[in-house]
Amino acid sequence: MSGLTGDWREAIDDADAALIDGYQSGFPVVERPFRRVGAEIGLEESAAVDRVRALREAGVVRRFGAVLNPPVIGSSTLAAVRAPDERFDEIAAIVNEYRQVNHNYARDHEWNMWFVVTAGSQAARDDILAEIEARIGCAVLNLPMLTDYYIDLEFPVVNADRFARESLEERTDSSATRISEAATGDLSALEAELLLEIQDGFPLSATPYRDIAAAVGYAVEDVLSALERLLENGCLKRIGCVINHVVTGFDANCMVVWDVPDDRLDEWGERAGGLPSVTLCYHRPRRPNQEWPYNLFTMIHGRDPAAVDEKIDELAADYLPVDHDRLYSTETLKQTGARYDDLVGV
Repeated sequence: MSGLTGDWREAIDDADAALIDGYQSGFPVVERPFRRVGAEIGLEESAAVDRVRALREAGVVRRFGAVLNPPVIGSSTLAAVRAPDERFDEIAAIVNEYRQVNHNYARDHEWNMWFVVTAGSQAARDDILAEIEARIGCAVLNLPMLTDYYIDLEFPVVNADRFARESLEERTDSSATRISEAATGDLSALEAELLLEIQDGFPLSATPYRDIAAAVGYAVEDVLSALERLLENGCLKRIGCVINHVVTGFDANCMVVWDVPDDRLDEWGERAGGLPSVTLCYHRPRRPNQEWPYNLFTMIHGRDPAAVDEKIDELAADYLPVDHDRLYSTETLKQTGARYDDLVGV
């Protein structure tokens, strides 16, 4: 494919589109995965590898590999600070120094900087938060996930949708899943070493699993079996092409927070999380001592701000008739996969 200029879709062909929308998950866990992928979309093995590499270099594919699931592997939290305008860049630089900070966004709100911290344990996570708070001299809002209703940033992008999944109509499975802050993943030595090795992505070669096996010092058959187990037990969400949604036009992204009555939380969380337009839906704690009254979070990704606002209005009118606040992303300050320096069992 050629470099991205103008409309990014004009720079891709049908094979690229098949890779982008067809392999965000379900990438084969076999020794020669690109041979199978190529056969399915009409490419030679080497050409399939080259296409994914070109998409990554163009920025459409942010990373090729596994999407780790921090709440299952260890401990993760969403945090926020009120960064004074004159210190915003300084504070962002300090926060972004931490390898365990894998996402950081500026949002148009009093709490204007939002970042995710992942670590191998709750104690390690909280030590990082305390250190950040001490270094920046600003209070940190700590909002660990307590219930997952729906979390999945896999959606088709080779289209003209104004918001994520606009062209899809089916509801999603949004059953309440409780999240433990004390999770450790119950990992074997191989699984822990494997997760640390792949956290930055897979090698882009015809034999990525063999390359990973060589790096961790295990037989490729053992690595393939371990990856299958990690997918089955939820430590890995998916394996495939992780798409850069901003590059593909999904830059009107709004986190909406809701003050839902506690006795309606599961009912309304499952109802909202099942909507095709809602890409994330989860329960996090209120923090009344920090003037944070909200306990349900939803996310809508879109290309058209007006269409996103329309969907939020619909949510508020028909599904979540309670006080809410809209926090639009204004800048991506950092975006990587979940990062660990160590894991329980290593």
